Amino acid sequence: MEEQRHLLSILVDNEPGVLSRITGLFSGRGYNIDSLSVAETTEPNVSRITMVTHGSPGIIEQIKKQLNKLINVIKVTDLTGMHYVLREMTLIKVHAKQENRAEILRITDIFRGQVVDVGIDHFTIEVTGDTEKLTAILNLLKPLGIREIARTGCIALPRENGK
Repeated sequence: MEEQRHLLSILVDNEPGVLSRITGLFSGRGYNIDSLSVAETTEPNVSRITMVTHGSPGIIEQIKKQLNKLINVIKVTDLTGMHYVLREMTLIKVHAKQENRAEILRITDIFRGQVVDVGIDHFTIEVTGDTEKLTAILNLLKPLGIREIARTGCIALPRENGK
């Protein structure tokens, strides 16, 4: 079977070692985590882990079963195939030669990004959106000379009523 990208939303107890046990489950079985984001929810004792991984339906089902067996896991939801809102943020430090500055600012504006730092020879741009949007701006800025990038990883919530 073909591997597919899966977006998992995992509610866990907000306690030390929980993330380590979850990532250990993946590494111990040879599964890769493509993206990982963790933060408290509206309840300070509960955190949401948003994780992107790849696998066949059988492997993903096995991962979900193993996650549900962990004592600090409250709920595992595979958002794949559901309607959800997804965002990721990236910071992009790009070479800003005098002849390219206007083009960099134009691209940033098109993608509704903002310049958050300016140096003599660089701009640092912040862009938020889905993975495809971030990939698109990175592809446009690459020929201009990306120096560094930092990405947050995906965060997502299911849409109400599947819309």
